[in-house]
Amino acid sequence: MYDTSDFKKGLKIEIEGKPFEIVEFLHVKPGKGGAFVRTKLKNMLTGRLVDQTFRSGEKVGRPDLQERQMQYLYKDGKNYCLMDNETYDQIFLSEEQIGENRLFLPENITVHVLFFNDNPIGVELPIFVQLSIAQTEPGVKGDTASKTTKPATLETGVVIPVPIFLNLGDRVKVDTRTGTYVERVRA
Repeated sequence: MYDTSDFKKGLKIEIEGKPFEIVEFLHVKPGKGGAFVRTKLKNMLTGRLVDQTFRSGEKVGRPDLQERQMQYLYKDGKNYCLMDNETYDQIFLSEEQIGENRLFLPENITVHVLFFNDNPIGVELPIFVQLSIAQTEPGVKGDTASKTTKPATLETGVVIPVPIFLNLGDRVKVDTRTGTYVERVRA
């Protein structure tokens, strides 16, 4: 069990049998009446944000969450096949369960899959991934100092701005949190 004094951003709690993650919180001590904590919670099953207020000292549950390392194998229609790195069991997750992470999910990458009561509910990517440029205009040789960019389609289908000296087939490092180009990866 967690107490409201344990609240911090990113803490995962359970309310009425559902897992939530604390997005924001504020301890309020009014002049009259008891103190309380105003929170903004993200439902980890649906992704919906809700506002909830707790009395100071109120207890909330600790969710039954496990994190497993799994390898993304392939996409089958609208489902993504992942394999447990220890047991070699395979599971399929829908596009909704993968969420925006699908934009930066190359085959054979190791990811962390979050399970609630033995059911997969989400995927966490590494901070940086390496992807190949699948489509872009030809690069401008020698122009490495300017901040000029051009759109490039990566192997996963996402389009990001990259420097103009990059060419088709070049590998780039991308920050999965922001979806931005970091650097070119040398072979």
